[in-house]
Amino acid sequence: MQDGAIFGRRHVLALGAGLAATAAGLAATPLVGRTPATRTVTRGAFGTTWSATLPDGVDLAVFVQAADAMLADLDAALSPWRPDSAVSVFNRAGRGGHAQGRDLLAVARRSLGIAAASGGHFDPTVGPLVARYGFGPIETGAPRPDWRHLAVEGKALVKTNAGTTFDPCGIAKGHALDRLAALAQDTGAQAGFVEFGGEVVAWGHHPDGRMWQAGVEDPRAGSTGLVGIIALDGAAIATSGNRVNGYDFAGRSYGHIIDPARGAPVRTTLLSVSVVAPTAMEADGWATALMAAGPGDAHGLARDNDLNALIVSREGSGLALTRTGRIAALMKEV
Repeated sequence: MQDGAIFGRRHVLALGAGLAATAAGLAATPLVGRTPATRTVTRGAFGTTWSATLPDGVDLAVFVQAADAMLADLDAALSPWRPDSAVSVFNRAGRGGHAQGRDLLAVARRSLGIAAASGGHFDPTVGPLVARYGFGPIETGAPRPDWRHLAVEGKALVKTNAGTTFDPCGIAKGHALDRLAALAQDTGAQAGFVEFGGEVVAWGHHPDGRMWQAGVEDPRAGSTGLVGIIALDGAAIATSGNRVNGYDFAGRSYGHIIDPARGAPVRTTLLSVSVVAPTAMEADGWATALMAAGPGDAHGLARDNDLNALIVSREGSGLALTRTGRIAALMKEV
């Protein structure tokens, strides 16, 4: 979608869970010391890492085996970097309906829902534009995005224009994270903290009684601090920003978030957008949508859709923080 490789983009900082990842693209690193009565597993997948901190008593070996198999299935369905994936086969197909599995249909259905609710700021047909600016693999297809050429009908993903392609990258990592969290709960984890490439789902409470926490990093280049700490209980958080996935060329900076209206990387004073939502897929897609909307539309869009959002903008040499929904009640500034 708007921002590059299938799952490796946005990051928050996990506090109190024995894990950390950053709001704008750094790798996960240890942040705190021993976490009582929990165990953590960390694995690699899709060019990034995922980690799960779960209470003692959960059979991690069973969980990891099931998680590896599930993520392999998701890769085969959703990765536009694989020519044999279901989404790549769909993108090469002609107009009409094409039967798909449940994961691709779920991601497409929610993508189109957020596209409609955001007025097209989130557009899962921008893959060729993402590739044009060096951030994605979908090199052929309709030159201008228009999510209205896609639809989910029953068990089929339908394209009304033969050149339309579907890029799930702006939301697929959230779906994978939701699937990991559900799998952990099915394995017996009544509480847990699961992180995938920086996005987080947490439920229940830490064994010492406190809520799980995630910190949003200062998105300015070279900064190492936080702008806030978010409490999570039965919720997910995702952050979108251009701090890492970008480059400079001929005196201009190009980021990986595409503005569908302009057909080019977004030009914005927004530095990052974090969204807390009931699912990681919802948080993932909306964080991208608000970042693509830019300062003119992001604040109103977040409020109109009752989003729990933290919007971080550049203001002179400092930062301006805008909070919508319940984010103020969930957040502690640092």
